[in-house]
Amino acid sequence: MKRLSLCHLGYCVGAGKTSRVCALMVLVIFFQSGSVSAEESRPTGAKYSLVDHTRIVGENYFTVLNEDKPLLDVAKEHGVGYEEIRAANPDVSIWMPGVGTAIRIPARHILPATPQEGIVINLAELRLYYYPPTGENEMPIVETYPIGIGRDGFNTPLGVTKTTMRLEDPAWYPPSSMREEAAQRGDPPPAVVPPGPDNPLGSHAILLDIPGYLIHGTNQPDGIGMRASRGCIRMHPEDIENLFERIPDGTQVNVINEPFKAAWDEGQLYVQVFPPSSGSEDELGRLVDPLETLGNVMKESVELDHAHVQKLIMQADGNIHRIFPHSEEMKNRETSILVSIYDELETMPQGFYPYTEKGEAWKSPKN
Repeated sequence: MKRLSLCHLGYCVGAGKTSRVCALMVLVIFFQSGSVSAEESRPTGAKYSLVDHTRIVGENYFTVLNEDKPLLDVAKEHGVGYEEIRAANPDVSIWMPGVGTAIRIPARHILPATPQEGIVINLAELRLYYYPPTGENEMPIVETYPIGIGRDGFNTPLGVTKTTMRLEDPAWYPPSSMREEAAQRGDPPPAVVPPGPDNPLGSHAILLDIPGYLIHGTNQPDGIGMRASRGCIRMHPEDIENLFERIPDGTQVNVINEPFKAAWDEGQLYVQVFPPSSGSEDELGRLVDPLETLGNVMKESVELDHAHVQKLIMQADGNIHRIFPHSEEMKNRETSILVSIYDELETMPQGFYPYTEKGEAWKSPKN
């Protein structure tokens, strides 16, 4: 493994498909949330099998706090970022949610509309997707992790690139621009930050074939899920350590800005909308681009509530919303299903019938 390279704005030197619940049934699962000690530290990402080329993975759920802790700690324990958990829990206190509070974990994702290869980084979503290579008869999977990206003025560049080398325990040399800014504040940084707890690169870094940019760990994990870096991609230390040995040099990296995502799931059309990444505040494009996205996923001519879609675009809360069938249409569909079931029950002989989750034909009772 190579040991030397340039780091963003300075130098760094290396030193050493699930079943859906039956109609009209709602299943809410509450997990008891406890603290995670350093010894129990583990990756925060999630792994999903891509059954039948699905574009929607994961499920939202709730966790009930058995101790009061900041919302950021809950986010890390459950593999989501700051902006994600805030959008999912707008009425919950960031610092003191309170014991017994139910926290919604937004763990359901629409996969980006890109080739499912290598690493895909969606800046608007503040999320990284990794599609590991699979054998001929292996089920393809995706892993997803929350990330931090560049703040205003330090936008992470878009485009397809690749990883070039990996560094363990990198030293960090603050660039001249940062040193000048710090000097003006009266707090000049050292010429070099050696590996250790004060190193902003963390203990692992993966360099990209874009001069000066990389994916790295951090000594400030509270910034994950925020736009707070100088353009690089930050990950939780456990997450990049988990990926570090499994991502070979030359892995494709596709950096995109896809604030509007849409996909079908079991005959229903869903969208997921995020605020555009900084530097892309084009209001006209914000309304027109989703129409193109919807046109690309349409399987048939369906009537959409465009006012509702526009509201979701402007709301941009990061949650997944169904836009077809419409709520009234869905209600009528469920009523029709119930009527059919009751009509069939009226014609059936008495007896015990085993439960069939997937709607197989009713079986006659055994004598």
